[in-house]
This record gives sequence, C-alpha cells and structure tokens, in this order.
Amino acid sequence: MKTIFKIAQTELRTLFYSPIAWFLMIIFLIQCGITYMDMLEMIAREQDAGNKLNISLTDFIYFGKSGLVGGVMQYLYLYMPLLTMGLISRETSSGTIKLLHASPVKIRQIVLGKFLSMMIYSLLLLALIGVFVLLGMFQIQSPDAGKLLSALLGFFLLLCVYSAIGLFMSSLTNYQIVAAICTFVMFAILFYIGKLWQGVPFVRNLTYFLSVTGRTSNMLNGLITTKDVLYFILIVYLFLGLSVYKMQGDIESRPALVRMGRYVLVLVITLTIGYISSIPVLVGYYDATAGKARTLTKKAQQIIKELGREPLEVTAYNNLLGNYWYMGAPESYNTNLGKWEPYMRFKNNIELKTVLYYDSALDVRNPEKWFGGRTLEAVAKRNAESRDLSLADFKTPAEVRKLVDLRPEMNRYVMQLKYKGRTTFLRVFDDMHQWPSETEVSAALKRLQQASMPKIIFLTGHFERDINKAGDREYKVLTNLKNFRNSLINQGFDVDTLSLATHDIPAGISALVLADPKTAYTHAELAKLQQYIDNGGNMLIAGEPGKQALLSPLLNRLGVKMMDGVLVQPTKELAPELVTPYLTTTAAGFYPPLQHSHHDSAYISMPGVTALTYTDTGSFTIKPLLMTNGRSGWLKKDKLVSDSAEVLFDSTKGDERRSFATALGLTRTLNGKEQRIVITSDADFISNAELQRFNMRAANFVFNTGLFCWMSYGQFPIDSSRPPAKDTKVLLTKNQVKIAKIIFIWILPCILLAFGSILLIRRKRR
Repeated sequence: MKTIFKIAQTELRTLFYSPIAWFLMIIFLIQCGITYMDMLEMIAREQDAGNKLNISLTDFIYFGKSGLVGGVMQYLYLYMPLLTMGLISRETSSGTIKLLHASPVKIRQIVLGKFLSMMIYSLLLLALIGVFVLLGMFQIQSPDAGKLLSALLGFFLLLCVYSAIGLFMSSLTNYQIVAAICTFVMFAILFYIGKLWQGVPFVRNLTYFLSVTGRTSNMLNGLITTKDVLYFILIVYLFLGLSVYKMQGDIESRPALVRMGRYVLVLVITLTIGYISSIPVLVGYYDATAGKARTLTKKAQQIIKELGREPLEVTAYNNLLGNYWYMGAPESYNTNLGKWEPYMRFKNNIELKTVLYYDSALDVRNPEKWFGGRTLEAVAKRNAESRDLSLADFKTPAEVRKLVDLRPEMNRYVMQLKYKGRTTFLRVFDDMHQWPSETEVSAALKRLQQASMPKIIFLTGHFERDINKAGDREYKVLTNLKNFRNSLINQGFDVDTLSLATHDIPAGISALVLADPKTAYTHAELAKLQQYIDNGGNMLIAGEPGKQALLSPLLNRLGVKMMDGVLVQPTKELAPELVTPYLTTTAAGFYPPLQHSHHDSAYISMPGVTALTYTDTGSFTIKPLLMTNGRSGWLKKDKLVSDSAEVLFDSTKGDERRSFATALGLTRTLNGKEQRIVITSDADFISNAELQRFNMRAANFVFNTGLFCWMSYGQFPIDSSRPPAKDTKVLLTKNQVKIAKIIFIWILPCILLAFGSILLIRRKRR
C-alpha cells in the first residue's frame, strides 16, 4: 500500500509541476463561478423587483440545463483526457517504464497508484464545486442539502470513471495526444452504446448496462441506488483491469489466446456482477431529497403493499399504425422499464410484456388519406419494412381481438394490468407528459383490488349536459375522454347516465349530477330527487342564468336561490359575461392541489353565471366555494346585450355591485355520515370548451376534480402531490451578488493563478 501511495505522490508532483493541472482548475473554478453567480443574480433581481418565485431554487440554480451541476456535467468530459493522456504514455515514450518494470514494483501497484493520483485531483475539482454548494447553504433559504450531497457523490464517481478510462487509453499508445483522442472516442462509445441493439432482448441488457448515459441522473435528482453506485465501481474495475493486463502483456511472452482470455474474463466479471446488481429485488435505494420527491407517496406505497405477493402482469398492446408506436417499440424496452422502476422498488414481481399488432388507428384523422386505397395489411407491411421489422412478428386484427378488443380504446397504445384474474387498462395521454403519472397508475392498481369504484351518475332525459358528446357545452372531456389524463375514468371514478323517468336512483353511488336541464322535472322525478337528498346522497346541481325556475323547486328546499339577472365582469380582452370568481378557503380544502391553486390566487372561469343567495334553514351548513370580486363586476338585472354597446353599471335598473357567491357547499351529518352537496349557478365551467380553454391561471380542472374528490370523501383521485418547495428565496440582494461575483470569478481564480505560477517558477529555477 505504501508503494501505491508513493507512486500517487510522485504522479501528483509531476501533475502540479506542469501548467495543465493549474490551468484546468482555474478554468473549472471560473466556469462554476460564472454559472452559479449568474443564476443567483437572476433570482436576486426578480426578488428585488418584488416578484415571488414558487419554484425550487436548489433545482433551478444547480440542476437545470443552465444550472451549476447540470452545466458542468455537460463539459466535464473535456477536462479528463487532458489530465490522463500522459499517465502511462509519458512513461513509455520517455523510457522510464523500463525502470519501473525492473524495480520490485508490481504492475497493479503502478496502475492503482496513478489512478489514486487522479482520484485525489478529482477530489480537488469536487472541492471547487463544493465551495458553491456550501455557498448555497447560506445564500438560499432552506436548500435541499441531501440532493446537493447526492449530486456531489455522482459527480465524483463520474470523474473516477473518466480517470480509469483515460488511464487505460494512455496505456495503449506512446503518444499523449493519441491517448487523449482515444479517450474522447471511448467516452463517445460509452455514451452511445446504450442505443445499440436495443431490439435484441439479450444484447440490449448488456449494452444498456455499459452505457454511461443517464447514470448520474438519479444521483443528480437525489436518488442513490446500489446498482448505479456499483456501475461506476465496475466500470472503474473494468478499465483498471484492462490496463493491468495490457501492461503485463507488454513484458510477458504469452500466447495471444491467453492474453485475450484475460480481457474477456474482466469483461465477463463486470457484466455478470452488473446484471445481478440490476435485478429489482436486489437493488437498494436511498432518497436523499428533502421532501422524498424520488420516492412514491405514502398512499401509492400503501396501494402497492395491499397487492401482496401476487404477481402483477403489465401487458402493453402496441399498434404498429398508432400514434404512439415508439412507446412500445422493442428499442423502448429499457426506457419503459425505467418508468416502472419506482413501482418495482416496492413490488419486485411486476412482469412487463409487449404484444405487437397492427390495426386501424381509430384516433387518426382522415383515415382515407392514410390508407390511400390500400388494404390494412399492405399499409402495415410498408410501415414494418420502413422500420426494418417483419410483419410476421405482429398479430393481425383478428388475432389480437381474440386476446382483447382494443377498439373501445381506439386501438391506441395501452397497457393492460392483470392481477388475480382481474384486468384494467392504463392509458397514455395526449399531453406534454404522455406517460401515466403516479396518480393514474395508483388509480388503476386500486381498481384491480376492489370490485367497485366510486360512481358518478349524470341525469338525462331533460336535455341536460351530455357526457358522451364532444360539443362545446357537453361534458365528455371531464368524464370519459379516454385519452385525457384528467377525465374522471382515468382518475379512479366510474361514470354513467340515468333518466329519472325510467329508473330509480341506485344506492351506493358517490354523487348524482344534475346539470342545466332545459325542461322541468315532473313531480315524480322531483320526488325521487328529494328522496335521494333526504337519504343523505351527495349531489352536484349546476344551473344557468335564465333557467332559475327549473331548479327552484329543488333549491328552495335546500335554502338556496339563484338570483335574477346575470353577473358581468367587463374587460378589454374578454366578453363581459365571462366571470372569474376566486376560490374560498373552504373550497381549497377539498383537494390538496387546490390549496396550491388557492395560494396562487387562481380563479375559475364561468361564462354566463348568476349569483347565489342562501338562508340558514338549520338543516345544512352552507359555505361559499367561489366568490366574485365586487370591484371588477356586478349583478346586472336587465337583459345583457354584450355585442351592441358597452356594458355599464346602472343602479336605477336594480344592478348590484358587491361580491357574490357562484358556488356553494352544503353539508350536514345524517345517519353518522356527512352529506355533501354542491350548487353552482353556472354549468359551463365543467364544459368541454371551458376545460380546453388555454389559461394558465384558470383552475377549472383542479376545481372540478376537487369537487368530485370531496363528494367521494377523498377516495379518488389518489393524491400524489408533494409538499411545496421551501427553497424559494435567496438571502442576497443583487448588489451583494455583484460583490460575490467579483470575489469568486476574479479574486479567487487570480489567487489560484498566482499560487500556481509561483510554484511553477520556483520549480523551474530548481
């Protein structure tokens, strides 16, 4: 061991008696300083301007693409070849390697000593970036220290891997520049190899293991796993082992087969241990983040725990002609495995399968143009050939329908979950994220465990809003649009319709929805509704201005009244009848994501709404859920004609200017259970058009989901939200940051430059 340390000491002396080591350290320090201080100054300027930031500054300053750690990682591979190119090649080109071979020093001691010197230099680079991590501890309010320390570990391990690769490349040639170029080439191979042969089941596991791409991403995001740590250790072992056998081969006279066998043995050991360490049941995890953001939530963990030891089978049905073919392509296997890994952490017997088939893509527009008069098989064959696939590997429409009929799923990419003989679908969605989140996966797993889910019944028979139509005023988007993430059916609910004229209201439903009837209910139908309410049933009643009389018989018994007239809120950009009431504290408590929306002063958009008043009858506790702003709008009593003249307040015509409730929550305890009723004076806030309206602050979806969550007593959606970030403020002003920039971008690098220059000059004089 003493010999290894002496060799490392000698190598470090050689390294620091050359300008390259000092030059790289200074450049690295300046790069870190500029990146960190620029990000810090950006935030400080926003704060000094009075803007509030509701983002994690630890993530923004350190881990974004332009952040400190994220930015440094992108250029880290440029440093190491310049440092490692002379580790062995300098010895061979100068002839000193012969003296080492003639000495009692063993080859492995030479290799380990030189590698140790690079580890020590890597620790110096780590210390430089650690300076800015330490600064963040004092300059950011409540920084995520665990995530930062995890990132430093990943940074150091990556440097060690780069050092081992560079050392091996240096042993292959006498020329240092050639060694540097070969190191760059090897880095490129290790970054790219994970994309090779991903369609071949056995080979893809080996190439994916060898790939360095993304290996540090888990640590940068605060998740430390045994398989990632072992990967770095094994890659270091691989290249150090190859270096030892290469140098031994230079001085030994052994058959080529023996020398090749040594290299193969090192590679086989590396791949074998790597494969074993990647088996889900053997992988250990540690979430270093402050809010455990890289771990499933407690609710999701409990749902998985309830599955027990019974296996969960996940079969992905992938349509060659579908829009999401790439998700289930053979090359995507390891990507999908990574998406299921958080769940395998708590249930290691999840089996992933893929069924390839071809069929008409029912969600593709203009199918005639798509087919162009060709048969389905001809189109499929052409697509398969374009992807270098054989159509024989795909099931025909008839064959796949013997397994499952996917036409109700529009023949899209879909996953079928199977557990104890029960099945359910887990879908992908037409949004930015596409893949189902923890909320949707948890809902699907819960559906497998229980025979019935919370059911929402929508009344029909009087031209109410329709849950099966895609028109602007209908309710398909919220209720059962399968390719929409926030639809109730994807959040754990069942939805159905019912006509009071022909059916009684079934027992055991979570809520009944009465939305904007166009004709009056009969006495028999009203009696059914009243009986449902008297029995403690939960309900959503949504009316519209001008149709108050249709709901009055029901609302009067509840102590609620829809006022005459219509609320207006004139603005320069929007129609005056588009009113935007704000959430009350009561509504924000219905659903955890609503609390964040309420904190951000989000509003609900209601196009065409009137005011609600209520009286205390003693039966229900009534609280407003949505309130208008009395300064920006009023209740207009006469007819609204918004497209002919400016809408003005006129008290002589009965207009009232104050805050009005547009949604009420009614509660009472009945038979030991809290009954919950929601009454709104607008039915459009749930409509397809309003939910698809692009408005960053409008919280219609979250509010609507929150209403059904409240009426189902929080069963669904499964709350997968995390605590809000605490590190939302920097503790410096922009002027203080400017001073810090001078210190860490100019003064410290100059001090390091001066120290290195003095050392080199004194060395040269000696």
